[in-house]
Amino acid sequence: MRIERIELYEVSLPLVEPFIISGGTMTARRSLVVALDDGEGHRGYGECPPFELPFYSEETLAGARHLLEAVLIPRLVGRELDAAEEVDGLLEVGVRGNRFARAALDTAAWDLEADRAGVGLARLLGQRLDVTPAAEVTCGVALGIPPDRSLDTLRRWVGDAVARGYRRVKIKVAPGWDEAAVTAAREVLEGTGLPLTVDANGGYGWPEHEANLRALDRHELLYIEQPLAPDELVGHARLAETLDTPICLDETLRDARAARQITELGGPLVWNVKVHRMGGLTEVCRVARIAWHAGARMWAGTMPESGLGSQAAIAAAALPGFAYPSDLEPSARWFGPGADLIELDMSPAGRMAVPEHSIARLLDPIRFEAIARRVQEFAAGSR
Repeated sequence: MRIERIELYEVSLPLVEPFIISGGTMTARRSLVVALDDGEGHRGYGECPPFELPFYSEETLAGARHLLEAVLIPRLVGRELDAAEEVDGLLEVGVRGNRFARAALDTAAWDLEADRAGVGLARLLGQRLDVTPAAEVTCGVALGIPPDRSLDTLRRWVGDAVARGYRRVKIKVAPGWDEAAVTAAREVLEGTGLPLTVDANGGYGWPEHEANLRALDRHELLYIEQPLAPDELVGHARLAETLDTPICLDETLRDARAARQITELGGPLVWNVKVHRMGGLTEVCRVARIAWHAGARMWAGTMPESGLGSQAAIAAAALPGFAYPSDLEPSARWFGPGADLIELDMSPAGRMAVPEHSIARLLDPIRFEAIARRVQEFAAGSR
């Protein structure tokens, strides 16, 4: 397939309410979207969703846009490709990190190939990995820290999640907002059988927060997600040996290289696989193979992205080995009804169907043009 033209768009979707984690607050989903066109009537879409400030990762939205415009898109436009995986190799040469920017083009190339083949992303992934993807995935809710730091607000949020049918509840924690929050969530979940997890986004240190983490360890959580800083490979491995509760890795699981080191260290084997944080679906395939060999249990996380960007996460979550409910939620929860680029819906049983079509075929062009603002176009032969 030939990449004849690439378009770059800006998207801003206001959130229904602020989403607060240990490091910062998000009030709108601002992101970039790339559209790849083969000149034969087929298109592929990918999203670039880092935060505007570097509280989750070193990469920011402004930096990602500059890299896409100045370096990555010019490398790809006009190229002839035999398969989507070739994009990863073209983009990583001389570029360290910057996985969100690379992921936009990588996932768009996968979507373009899927569009040309008349299949969905999950089916294409399954063909590459020689596995059969699931027809639907199980959904879990991710609840931020309430702006008012009120346990009553948290209880209300958890009760609403139970009523909506989510199959797992995750709450964000931080030093000073942890054991009491878990206790409050437990009160609402009692008798439901729903698992509870916590996510610290690297907000704790060891041993300075040992008392906090040992307190969480007493609450029979499904797992504790990313308690320590992203570069604490050894620290997480040792913590997994110390606590009874399984440790889940998020920001630490940057790529297949990190996955190999984790397994060699005997580290945590619960993995949050975020497509865009890893650089795209090509890297997810590498990580999935390592996980299958090591016996790691995976689930798909989100930033959260728009419904367009979440298509890659849904496709990943449909793969074997994604054993826990994923952070895939209805669009209305984040943006309100009818506001997303592609509306995501969840059944009353807490499950989401895996699309059988490419993003290009799921996207309503009128809605897309109304929400997304095109900022630049790159065409073959115009460089």
